Amino acid sequence: MKALINYILAVILFSGFTNPDATEILKKVDKNLSSDNRVMESQITIQGKRGARTISSKTYAMGDKKSFSEYLSPAREQGTKMLKLENQLWIYSPSTDRIIQISGHLLRQSVMGSDLSYEDMMDDRKLTDIYSAKVLGEEEMYGRKTYLIELTAKVTDVAYHSQKMWVDAERFVPLKQELFAKSGQLLKRLEMKDIIQVKGRWFPSTMIYKDMLKEGDGTEFKITKIEFNVDIPEYIFSKAALKK
Repeated sequence: MKALINYILAVILFSGFTNPDATEILKKVDKNLSSDNRVMESQITIQGKRGARTISSKTYAMGDKKSFSEYLSPAREQGTKMLKLENQLWIYSPSTDRIIQISGHLLRQSVMGSDLSYEDMMDDRKLTDIYSAKVLGEEEMYGRKTYLIELTAKVTDVAYHSQKMWVDAERFVPLKQELFAKSGQLLKRLEMKDIIQVKGRWFPSTMIYKDMLKEGDGTEFKITKIEFNVDIPEYIFSKAALKK
């Protein structure tokens, strides 16, 4: 009888040390990062050969299908607007008073000389919709326990075939990502900092993007204000709004 009790206790103890489920981790990340809609003010600081420059903007997003952004400063960028509907992107330039569509391979181009591409800015789909996941292990990062998970694309229309993601084990928000091509080449590295809590969800307010195929110190994307699940007028997501 004693041997049986010890066996049962061993099974119970052993079962408590099973690896966490990668899909469940990813679902919790999506719950933090995804929303029905959001309004966000941000600053992008681009490190150039002649020094740094900062562009501020305001973005309205409806799910992962619609978004509208307007650059607020500096003066030479002020009034530039971007509209995304599904997988289509239009940009309005006040200097030329023209609307142009960005599509195909042009979506991989840099935005304003930054380390972000148009693809980076457009793809707001839930990670669970486009990637399968598995846990590789646990690591400490910035003094916090993280789950290291590997993501592999399960759809073809994705900018990065695979990712490595370090997810905060308590708050379930990414602290670092490495983005890879299908060949296995590392394309970009992201670091997430200044984690804030907004209406019960954890969200990184500072993200450092580094394009590994170009020189430079990377691009800082800093959120200065964000609101989730607010009312956004439908007319904002129209080509007519680009010239208003």
